Amino acid sequence: MHKKKEDTMQRISRRKYEEKNKVERQSKSGNFQTMIPRATFEEINGFLKENNITKVQLIIEGYKALKEQQEKKDGSV
Repeated sequence: MHKKKEDTMQRISRRKYEEKNKVERQSKSGNFQTMIPRATFEEINGFLKENNITKVQLIIEGYKALKEQQEKKDGSV
């Protein structure tokens, strides 16, 4: 059975902060919670690390590229 760690001042402070700011923090960010094959994951992570690119940059640039591609496809450019 999992034992709960002892409460410390720091843990109590973190919990208090999280309770106070949880809604605001969640309203400002999102999470896709998706799964990809391990090999693909490792390939992407390797590429990002090698080129000093963040996952956020990857998502934003990928979104822009796909959006542009879709606009061209739809003829709305």
